[in-house]
Amino acid sequence: MNSFLDTTLRFLRIRKIKPYVPEGAVLCDIGCGPHAQLLLDLSGRIKKGIGIDKKVKEMEIGNISIKNLLLNDRLPIEDKSVDVVTLLAVLEHLERPVDILREVRRILSTEGSLILTVPTIPNQYVGEFLAYRLKVIDAAEYRDHKRYYSKRLLSEHLSEAGFDLAKAKMKYFELGMNLFAKISV
Repeated sequence: MNSFLDTTLRFLRIRKIKPYVPEGAVLCDIGCGPHAQLLLDLSGRIKKGIGIDKKVKEMEIGNISIKNLLLNDRLPIEDKSVDVVTLLAVLEHLERPVDILREVRRILSTEGSLILTVPTIPNQYVGEFLAYRLKVIDAAEYRDHKRYYSKRLLSEHLSEAGFDLAKAKMKYFELGMNLFAKISV
């Protein structure tokens, strides 16, 4: 389901991320979604885009490569070959988020950065109400959530994966319903 609210929230996330993707970057969007919208929106300003999702058809579109992949194993990307990795509303769906964060750390270049968004604890109650009662957002997406994040839990996961928390910036957005983080290597 792609409701108006789902589409609007995705648009707002993409708009929030754009300033953090430098011109000429290699960008990997993990959990890119069936339309790889972030990569397509930024294709004119990035050198290369790699989209990874379990719900996509493998394809090449100009400088964008889309890969169908479950996020359980090693990412099929060379060490230190990516400038920016995005994980937008993805980490909460993963069984082993720290393992994927380790993989992200491995593929990031020495000057690279991770940009991510995750839902917060208050999001659980509001989101479930919107999904299950009002049916204005995708209920299947909410059923698939494994956890909701605080700055503390996200910091623990990032630290376990080898990220230096001194290089992390986190802030709540969308009325505290989501948490945004940018972490440099």
